[in-house]
Amino acid sequence: MPRIHHHNQLMTGRDPHERARSATPLELLFDLAFVVGFGVAGEQGAHLIAEGHAPAGVIGFAFSMFAICWAWINFSWFASAFDTDDWFYRVTTMVQMIGVVVLALGLPEMFESLVEGDRVHNEVMVAGYIVMRLAMLVQWLRAARQAPEYRATCMGYVRTLVVTQVGWVALAIAPVSVPVFFVVGALLGAVEMAGPWLAERFRAEEPGQRSTPWHAHHMAERYGLLAIITLGEGVIGTVATLSAVVHDSGWTLDAALVAFAGTALTFGLWWTYYLTPDAEMLHRYRERSFTWGYGHIVVFAALAGVGAGLHVAAYYLEGHSHVGAVGTVLAVAVPVLVFVVADYAQFWALTRSFDRFHLLLVTGTVVVLAVAVAAVAAGAHMAWALLLVMLAPVVSVVGYEVHGHRHVAKLLAADTH
Repeated sequence: MPRIHHHNQLMTGRDPHERARSATPLELLFDLAFVVGFGVAGEQGAHLIAEGHAPAGVIGFAFSMFAICWAWINFSWFASAFDTDDWFYRVTTMVQMIGVVVLALGLPEMFESLVEGDRVHNEVMVAGYIVMRLAMLVQWLRAARQAPEYRATCMGYVRTLVVTQVGWVALAIAPVSVPVFFVVGALLGAVEMAGPWLAERFRAEEPGQRSTPWHAHHMAERYGLLAIITLGEGVIGTVATLSAVVHDSGWTLDAALVAFAGTALTFGLWWTYYLTPDAEMLHRYRERSFTWGYGHIVVFAALAGVGAGLHVAAYYLEGHSHVGAVGTVLAVAVPVLVFVVADYAQFWALTRSFDRFHLLLVTGTVVVLAVAVAAVAAGAHMAWALLLVMLAPVVSVVGYEVHGHRHVAKLLAADTH
């Protein structure tokens, strides 16, 4: 019987083996708020790269992606374990969405401060982060109170959240240099990531205590959906930028090629991502969830980075870029390579299975991307070189469909023990 009200109910923990568990409409709405952050980070990174400030653009983009992805990850695993979908849970989730919007509004100021090089101005970002994390703190405290068997684990999350949040606030207001900021920021990030692992591994070993009851198939779907809309954000941003080119100069062959290459590349990356049966493997090897879940930060950053690179290509066609043709192609090729390597690394880490054929496919991808860069360096038009970059995911797709699926079939057929 469908639920007809959203009155408060006890947050007792979901069944980790619940049948037909799928993403909820609220989770999908929540993801859209975070993809706004991805889009702003990609746009700002692309703008700095096009202006000739590549180091600042890349560093700012990486920092932004970690902050956004980490907040999403913490909520998504919590929701998989404790989603009650009552009115209080919904309102708390809305507060987190407000937080990510505030964080996104603070990204331009942070990127600009990296160019100036004096200190990192992330005060607005931290304000948004505080809103998100305070809402998450309330959620964990609620679970700790209403689900006694998970109390020790939940309180482990709470302690880490409080300590790191105080650290981020102090770092935001302290007059430190850019290098010091990122050194301390890296340490805080390490604590952020270590906290949940410690909470799950050690707190749950206390008598009568359990680790959070997340659902493997649900989490695989959640990550996959975020990957899809992250790819879509890149396409939307590229089309928006190309529309300015078409408005000023009309349709040109180069503009058409960039639009085609960007769309086909996005499709190829999507196909490549879904080659791995993450849900089945995650269900079988729950103890490997941290490597898989954290590793996706690189995957998401790479996918958003491809969109940012396509932004750079559109800026190049518009004549508003200080980056040459080679740099423009690299802006797309590098995140594609990072994605492919990260995707294979995720597969190896989750399945603990290495096939030499995979190494051949990764090598083939590197060759295709190297040929694209070499071609534009030799005088080929940037747009034509992007068509070669577009072929990079094809190496994995064809390799899997011709031969690689046999290896995956053996893994799925293996004894679950």
